[in-house]
Amino acid sequence: MDIKGKVHEVSASFQVTDSLKKRELVVEYIENPQYPEYIKFEAIQDRCALLDNVKVGDDVEVFFNLRGRPWTDKTGKKNYFNTLQLWRINVITGNAAANAQPAYAPPVDISSAPEDDDLPF
Repeated sequence: MDIKGKVHEVSASFQVTDSLKKRELVVEYIENPQYPEYIKFEAIQDRCALLDNVKVGDDVEVFFNLRGRPWTDKTGKKNYFNTLQLWRINVITGNAAANAQPAYAPPVDISSAPEDDDLPF
């Protein structure tokens, strides 16, 4: 799944447990301009680094998986919760997009190649 929106907040990485690192991203999603939605994504483990160059105000495309789990509280009542796990993010506009431009190599003029090449074809 994916959505496009504007970065509203990026948290620092934090340790949830000894073996779980997490980072959160909040994106302003404007399907209806009168009522913007603020959607929280989580990046876990090595995917936390995907948010290193993302800044508040950047326009982004977020790719994520929808996860859901049951949880039973101390009284025995079963509850359910959902998470949106980020696995890729593309910065469309902003500082990170300007820095992420690939280097451009000008085209090579093959007509100026030497005539004496020894290629077999």
